[in-house]
Amino acid sequence: MERNIKLLALFNFFTDFNFYSAILILYFAKITGSYTLAMSLYSVAMVSSAIFEIPTGIFSDKIGRKKTITLGAIFALSSVVFYAIGISYWFLFIGALFEGLSRAFYSGNNNAFLHDSLSELKKSDSYDHYLGKVSAMFQVALTIGTVIGSVIAYFSFAWVMWLSVIPQGVCVIISLFFLEPRKHTGKSTNIYAHLTDSLRVIWKNEKLRLLSLEDIISFGVGESAFQFKSAFIATLWPTWAIGIAKTLSFAGGGVSFWYAGKLIKKFGAINVMLFDACINRVINFVSLLFPTIASPALMSSTSFLYGVTVVASNSLMQKEFTDTERATLASIVSFGGNSVFGIFSILLGLLADRFSPGGALLITQVFYFPTIVILLKIKKLASI
Repeated sequence: MERNIKLLALFNFFTDFNFYSAILILYFAKITGSYTLAMSLYSVAMVSSAIFEIPTGIFSDKIGRKKTITLGAIFALSSVVFYAIGISYWFLFIGALFEGLSRAFYSGNNNAFLHDSLSELKKSDSYDHYLGKVSAMFQVALTIGTVIGSVIAYFSFAWVMWLSVIPQGVCVIISLFFLEPRKHTGKSTNIYAHLTDSLRVIWKNEKLRLLSLEDIISFGVGESAFQFKSAFIATLWPTWAIGIAKTLSFAGGGVSFWYAGKLIKKFGAINVMLFDACINRVINFVSLLFPTIASPALMSSTSFLYGVTVVASNSLMQKEFTDTERATLASIVSFGGNSVFGIFSILLGLLADRFSPGGALLITQVFYFPTIVILLKIKKLASI
């Protein structure tokens, strides 16, 4: 089980060690000849992820964590290969579809895999500490990959994409060396009964319902805004500098994930989440109401709380999840988040067309306020 944790950190690094993070939208637009078609590929990835979230969560709970990770890695590898071939929109479409499948297989399962491994080691109380460490690898990989990819992209987009195939191949190999935790035992019930049991767990647990709703809103609205933020940055910084803003965000996120366990232990999960929800709104309101050359950097600074907030939220939910439905429950929450992303991203585009990128992001801040109310209610429940 100790090997599982070390390999998971390495697996997470290579999962996000791609070189196209800052230029993927430009690559899509170059091939499709349209930003509308290019953005539709992001939607394909998220919608397909949402559709397969719950089936893959059930697959994980009933068949096993290791097999689920390996399948996710194979689909991730296939996705980047189709992106790299990229001779038409339909090749990119298939790549986006496979990306969504990969996300679905990883979602819920990988955190459940970590939790089960720690439980077998009798270290489940340190879940937030270990989740922060292994999740920091995502941000480290994105930071390094974005810098290298920006340089390579100056010479060739094709090289950026084909070189990104290699890390995904490494992920497939790493997945073969994981060990299935004995903590995980699947029920013999059929998948419909399993899903019904999972939904019943959420329905009966008020704290889990509130945590799930907060996570769904935060991801759906937040991820849409993050993906769209480049449009706002482009109004203040030259195109070549957009990658710098993303690098700052990824680096800040990496630091945040790394120290998440210590911060949560010191201040408490709910307190950290509340502070982030409030200070994030203040920083974004100031940056968007009074846009200057410093605004992109100021908005990127919120990433220093991103990691600790993600770990805090996940840690609280894992404590409410049951062992036999752990991955399915996480997938239900992820399904909600991806669905909100799909709807809200369209709304964000409409707002940008009607007003401006900055105006759209400013209006977006209002949609975050329910999360503050929800967190206050969770805090009240915890004190009862």
